[in-house]
Amino acid sequence: MRSSFVVGSGAPLAKTPNLRRQAARRRWMVVGGMLTLALVSGAIGSLTAGRQVPNGSVETGPFSYFPYQ
Repeated sequence: MRSSFVVGSGAPLAKTPNLRRQAARRRWMVVGGMLTLALVSGAIGSLTAGRQVPNGSVETGPFSYFPYQ
């Protein structure tokens, strides 16, 4: 006969992840954060980049003594 103190309904207890799974989750979170940061910074860079000169004229860069093509 079952004891009246045993709870028969409700969600079962979930196991906490072990240290190896926690470390793997942290690594994936860091990798995902780095990829997100790279994508966001690339998008911002492409939106704020200056326009290219379409006629092909030679210009000098801001830190260059010689013209580049």
